Amino acid sequence: MLAKRNAFYAQSGGVTAVINASACGVIETARQHKDQIGKVYAGRHGILGALSEDLIDTSKESMSAIAALRYTPAGAFGSARYKLKGLDENRAQYERLIEVFRAHDIGYFFYNGGGDSQDTALKVSQIGVKLNYPIIAIGVPKTVDNDLPITDCCPGFGSVAKYVATSMREAGFDVASMAKTSTKVFVLEVMGRHAGWITAACGLAAENESEAPHVLLFPEIPFEQEKFLARVDEAVKKYGYCAIGVSEGIKGPDGKFLSESGLKDAFGHAQLGGVAPTIANTVREKLGYKNHWAVADYLQRAARHIASKTDVAQAYAVGKAAVEFALKGQNAVMPTIVRKCDDPYKWGIGMARLKDVANKEKIMPRNFIARDGFGITEKCRAYLRPLIMGEDYPPFRNGLPNYVRLKNIAVPKKLDGEFEV
Repeated sequence: MLAKRNAFYAQSGGVTAVINASACGVIETARQHKDQIGKVYAGRHGILGALSEDLIDTSKESMSAIAALRYTPAGAFGSARYKLKGLDENRAQYERLIEVFRAHDIGYFFYNGGGDSQDTALKVSQIGVKLNYPIIAIGVPKTVDNDLPITDCCPGFGSVAKYVATSMREAGFDVASMAKTSTKVFVLEVMGRHAGWITAACGLAAENESEAPHVLLFPEIPFEQEKFLARVDEAVKKYGYCAIGVSEGIKGPDGKFLSESGLKDAFGHAQLGGVAPTIANTVREKLGYKNHWAVADYLQRAARHIASKTDVAQAYAVGKAAVEFALKGQNAVMPTIVRKCDDPYKWGIGMARLKDVANKEKIMPRNFIARDGFGITEKCRAYLRPLIMGEDYPPFRNGLPNYVRLKNIAVPKKLDGEFEV
């Protein structure tokens, strides 16, 4: 049996409707193993909390407060877009992490995030070896983009998929009822820089050919304006209106983002400026149709009120599995979702090595996208449909969701001086 030591948990990158369910899984499972894990410290604002020794003592939270995380969206401990550089580029950062871990007797590191975050967890496991400090680092998968490899799906995606499919269906009813004398084209922009999984989920809204959406635009398919306009015009003339779902990251034939702003985010990725108005303006200028556009933006990833029950269960399960893996001595690994059957849907937990996950993206398979590039196939529907199944409503009070706010009491610092991040 491993010696009893404390654990560190942190949330990273864009938050989701269910990332706190993973936190709940980590903390509740750790509390069930008090003989092996002491306290669970959370990083305030992700990895920044470790670098600045700004730790939160989750033992100060009641069982009911931790349980309520399962129903609360966003990052309860604060998240951050902050990517650690390579071990040789900024060794001081990693030495600082180990210094903080040593000061607080942290032997378990759980990092909840996407591909960049799995890279951080991998680097922490490596620096522990180099500095002769025993640390078990486990990645906990999370990303609405659904682009982590190996795992069948990513916690956070199913709830976004349910939200955008619902929004597209409801907007479709709205536009169809007004199209005779008003808006004929509606554009919904969803997240997805390189992978069109969320856009594909919009397609679930249409169960018949005439229903919204009529056009989907994927990052995997180069945007060709003339073909697109012809498809929109055809839909308007045939159905009276056209609803479009578009990924923020669609590119032209030249490979450039249609909405690139010229800025970079904290991870060095191109910052996108909103493709919906670009598409809508093109429709107005070339076809003359009155249109409206909307950007789902933060709403799609914060919509806990309509979260997928499947997604909530999977988010909790990977948090629980992360602790169980660590207690078995597994290191530099990540729990995965394993699909066993589509109908009836059955899934389980598997394991992937972080080196096989870090900084890798899983894009949409071509056979999930219709031959003309503007829709999804039945194979894609069979993959997506189970992920949005089931409702898991949060408790309501005074007509609104009643979400928990933790006390987030700081752990007393033990190191002198400040570390600049």
